[in-house]
Amino acid sequence: MKRSFTAFLSVFLILLLLCACTSPKSPMERTADYLLHTVTEPVCGSVGGEWTVLGLARSGLSVDQSYYDGYYTRLCEQLRDCGGVLDERRNTEYSRVILALTAIGRNPSAAAGYDLRLPLADFDKTTEQGLNGAIWALLALDAGGYEIPQTASGTQATRERYLAYLLDAQSGSGAWGLTEGSADVDVTAMALQALAKYTADEAVQAAVTRGLDWLSGQQRPNGAYVSYGDENSESAAQVLVALCELGIAPDDARFTKNGHTLQEALLRFACDDGSFRHVLSDRNGDLMATEQCMYALAAVSRIKRGESSLYRMQPETS
Repeated sequence: MKRSFTAFLSVFLILLLLCACTSPKSPMERTADYLLHTVTEPVCGSVGGEWTVLGLARSGLSVDQSYYDGYYTRLCEQLRDCGGVLDERRNTEYSRVILALTAIGRNPSAAAGYDLRLPLADFDKTTEQGLNGAIWALLALDAGGYEIPQTASGTQATRERYLAYLLDAQSGSGAWGLTEGSADVDVTAMALQALAKYTADEAVQAAVTRGLDWLSGQQRPNGAYVSYGDENSESAAQVLVALCELGIAPDDARFTKNGHTLQEALLRFACDDGSFRHVLSDRNGDLMATEQCMYALAAVSRIKRGESSLYRMQPETS
């Protein structure tokens, strides 16, 4: 009898272990696995680079430190090769890199001896890209609470100048777009992400409220969003990030249509391999869409765990 019980207990423990090892992974874990196997050596770039690094680093999942160290080494090599000039025209290149470096605990003011904040100190050059320039400059500078260095050219940038630029660009509908008077879901969501840290200001809070009302009105009955004529994953991802930056629950009633939440709508674009489609008609996943969905899932995970939002990377003080 004793021997039979011991044998039973051994089998039971083995079954428990097998069940633990085969427990289903969350969508965020599957997407992280996909990115780690697809973007094996992230480099400086709008795809296969900083957005993958940011999403993984802010997810809270375990990633070998060598992954981030390798990215930093390759970035520094590129900076030395190009004399610290990532792009002559687009300062969003610097904003994107600053966000990734902040996420992995590296100093963007001393990357291979270059201060990557410096281009963002030139207000004129940064806003040559229009809203995208101002949005991402604020997000990058605020992610680590960085001071804006003095510029030797152009108009000296300040946070107040960037904020005023964004507020002035809001359309009468409450939306933002890449051109004056236009309205776009993604751009509106990104503008709200940049404004989220300034809602103590009455003018900013009023603009945010109008932007949220517009986004809520644009949401489809199935919970999804349309951009350029198609329901797509990136728009849902950007709105999710905006809500999380503003401290709004992802299943907030304003963004739940007919019982369909925004996160549910996002997950419709997920593929079995962990990637995400751009649109539902795509047969396979798209890397750009996957990166955006990854950091949106990370943003949702962080808010559910009671942690700082995706773009708030400063150590919290008591």
